[in-house]
Amino acid sequence: MFALGFDLVTSGARASALNQAQEIVAQAKYTFAQGEVSDPAAWQQTLWFLLNSIDISVRTRLSRIAINGTSATVLLCDRHNTPLTPVLLYNNKAARSALSPVQQVAPAGSPTLSATSSLVKALWWQDTLATDIQNQVSLLCHQSDWVAAQLHHQTPVSDYHNALKLGYDVRSLQYPDWLLSLPIAGWLPAVREPGSVVAPVTSSVTRQFSIPAECLVCAGTTDSIAAFMASGAVTPGEAVTSLGSTLVLKVLSDVPIDHSDFGIYSHRIGDLWLVGGASNTGGAVLKRYFSDEAIAQLSDKIDLSKSCELDYYPLNSPGERFPINDPDYLPRLVPRPERDIDFLYGILSAIARIETTGYQTLQSLGAPDVERVYTAGGGAKNVNWQHLRQQCLKKEVTIAKNTQAAYGTAKLALEGLNAYKKAAFSSKFGH
Repeated sequence: MFALGFDLVTSGARASALNQAQEIVAQAKYTFAQGEVSDPAAWQQTLWFLLNSIDISVRTRLSRIAINGTSATVLLCDRHNTPLTPVLLYNNKAARSALSPVQQVAPAGSPTLSATSSLVKALWWQDTLATDIQNQVSLLCHQSDWVAAQLHHQTPVSDYHNALKLGYDVRSLQYPDWLLSLPIAGWLPAVREPGSVVAPVTSSVTRQFSIPAECLVCAGTTDSIAAFMASGAVTPGEAVTSLGSTLVLKVLSDVPIDHSDFGIYSHRIGDLWLVGGASNTGGAVLKRYFSDEAIAQLSDKIDLSKSCELDYYPLNSPGERFPINDPDYLPRLVPRPERDIDFLYGILSAIARIETTGYQTLQSLGAPDVERVYTAGGGAKNVNWQHLRQQCLKKEVTIAKNTQAAYGTAKLALEGLNAYKKAAFSSKFGH
């Protein structure tokens, strides 16, 4: 039997089907047209398109399906799962006026204390929606909750990855009293462990796509955690660096770590914790000065036996989050050498140093010493940069086994969080 994972992001959607050996047996993708990223009707049509794009020989053997979506992308629905509000995307700051009420009730370090958190958006709706609309509201849905419900037609349920920014307590696995005392408490969805069974697919889905009636829809996750799960990291001390537009670090830990000064909070992942931080440096700075082709060609010619003397801090604009928390922190990209290869070497070296400092910072706050770093994102293909980072980190650096979030979501559907529970047990008891 096969498992199918869907990945919904701002640019479009992907689907990956895996066999029991976690090998890809089918894939499909769809690119959103303008406006579709925030249109639930388009999400549904995308789901049907991707399902139909999977070969029927795979569809007829599907046993489990899971979906990931962008964290804090939410909407309000009535009891029939019909949207009552426009979708507020993960980065939409329209609700920021409701941050103050959240600050008055949420504990320090809570992931809800952001202008774009799910809870801030919920309180903003409660304050701004007309009474007749509010009276129809049955549930707040995250993107993956709502899309999954199109497959099982039951009340949408969430997962504790998506629900973290809604205020769900992932340590006690329940909504805290301070959250249940708020006027939006009746909108809160039921929360399940990611990968756990929610319901079977509907008979209409079975008929339309030839999917077995026994196929189970599972609780989903967020896109970033799905990408982490795709990497192959499963034990404490293993980490994933995403070299995308920004630099994102995540390390598996035995203990949760929360530090609001650096935007650090912990996702529960089985019986382990995923601790992370994000810097504003990264690929966006590189692309400001070099094309992808130039980066690839020049990187190959860098002589790593010669140390780089340039003391850069590559940012496109003032402001840094991690490992330095300073909204006014200034970029440093001077002096610029005459040769482009030397300028590129300076930037790549600086990002490697920031990565190293980031992991050292996480360790100083209680995370385990990093033993191995998997690399994801566009920068993962740069072999010489990988060697440079390995020199700086003094740890093994390797390319992630898979970098597609759809693959990680299919793994979640296939085996749930069992790998992280086993790894936690082994770490605790030394097996």
